[in-house]
Amino acid sequence: MKKTKTEYTGADVLDFINSYVDNEQKKADSLQLVTLLREWSGFEPKMWGPTIIGFGNYHYKYASGHEGDAPMLGFSPRKAAFSLYVYSDTESGEQLLASLGKFKMGKACMYVKKLSDIDTSVLKEICMESINYLNEHHECACRKE
Repeated sequence: MKKTKTEYTGADVLDFINSYVDNEQKKADSLQLVTLLREWSGFEPKMWGPTIIGFGNYHYKYASGHEGDAPMLGFSPRKAAFSLYVYSDTESGEQLLASLGKFKMGKACMYVKKLSDIDTSVLKEICMESINYLNEHHECACRKE
């Protein structure tokens, strides 16, 4: 069975941001995302793999038998755009995307060039919808109200 690439590494999040992100605006946006996702999830940021900053975790298992753990919410400050791992494909989540702002949808994430391109209050709603979905459908270390 294939080994999961995205695993908790124990690396320091701020060290990663300061050494990996070379654009000052992207660095400021990264720090703001850390603050927002920490507040919304209730979890401290942790490095997952070499470049993903994750918050909380959940356990998934596919019909194929492949299973593993992943961050509940997360992002990566890639060169071209932020990869935001915050979306669960739900009816409510789909409706929220219409008012998010400027982004592109990928297979497993949303791509955002800078935080000022999106409405962070809508991003919060998307994140909370995702947390609720994960809590209902997976073994989850999700935010407790």
